[in-house]
Amino acid sequence: MRGSRHTLQNQSASGGNEGLEHVAVLLDRVRLAWLLNRFPPRLVWSAYVFVNGFLTIALLALLAVLTNSPFVFPSLGPTAYLLFIAPLAENSSPRNTILGHAIGLICGYAAFTLTGAATLPFGAHPGVYWPRIIAAALSLSATGAFMVLFRASHPPAGATTLIVSLGIISQPKELVIIEAAVFILVAQAFVINRLAGLAYPIWKIHETSQLRSA
Repeated sequence: MRGSRHTLQNQSASGGNEGLEHVAVLLDRVRLAWLLNRFPPRLVWSAYVFVNGFLTIALLALLAVLTNSPFVFPSLGPTAYLLFIAPLAENSSPRNTILGHAIGLICGYAAFTLTGAATLPFGAHPGVYWPRIIAAALSLSATGAFMVLFRASHPPAGATTLIVSLGIISQPKELVIIEAAVFILVAQAFVINRLAGLAYPIWKIHETSQLRSA
């Protein structure tokens, strides 16, 4: 195990990917460290991201089927990727993830309502529907502005706001479910990343944590 971790540390230093070493910690805890002696470390890391992405989204998809509610939506995919590929980045912190999506949902719904885009269901208009075009542009620009204002940058939230402002998902009850799905995904990431030995924060990334990870 020590040799494997040394190899991972060298690759991390050369490739700028500190996540490789944390995969070694997790594999050691679940008695699968031998994988690092048989397969290339980057392949193992790739498998780690694959398995975690599958499990987290599959659980939410199962919840969506059981409750007939939108617990899975497109922008959750890039969020899951960020939480496992760069968990110690500020964009991946619980604070940024939760607040970023919340801002996107609020801005999307506000734009959807104020521009009159809500008067027709999604896909009902055969041609150019200007209220919906304006709603999409307004929601995305407002989401970006408020994420900067509140220092809560989370790029996938840009997709969330478009999902709402375009009317794909627009009912207030559904918006609450979407935010609940974000909370569940963050909780899953917290457990998995902590098992991997990462100092994944409870709420926000502190400067001392970033220095420690470096």
